[in-house]
Amino acid sequence: MDFAQIVKEVQESFRDLGKMKMVPAEIVHVTLKFLGDVDEDKIADVGQSLENISCEPFTCLIKGTGVFPNVRRPRVLWLGMEGDFDPLHKQVEYYLEKEGFEPDKREFTAHATIARIKHIPRSNMEQFASMVEEMENVEFGKFTVDNFRLKKSILTPEGPVYETLRQFNL
Repeated sequence: MDFAQIVKEVQESFRDLGKMKMVPAEIVHVTLKFLGDVDEDKIADVGQSLENISCEPFTCLIKGTGVFPNVRRPRVLWLGMEGDFDPLHKQVEYYLEKEGFEPDKREFTAHATIARIKHIPRSNMEQFASMVEEMENVEFGKFTVDNFRLKKSILTPEGPVYETLRQFNL
């Protein structure tokens, strides 16, 4: 089963439990670092700096579901990602810090956001929490991480549109 199909199936499991905006499966991704607003003239420097990253491709296990900030006040539903993300993430942080970006204060947790939760009715909260817990250790599939991309997000009323500015092979 491909990644988009896994995303759709997990989303379907939660769909009727509350008001959620599902992220279209085709644009679900793992964010290594969110840069915020970046001047157009800085993009080339960022891309050149990221060219220096040297990591081996690795296998990513799609494992478990979770929520941010917590199951009592869920705002984001995500799929967990397990793999050798640390060397890649550390190098991204290192090279972007050289370009003037602040390092993340929070510890990096590899995940893919699959839904933004607006509201879970109290009557469904127990079922929602138990589904998150039941799926906590489910292994949904694997894929090879052999590249990463510098993306630009354009916010529209229908949701974000992502444009790939550069792709970097591992």
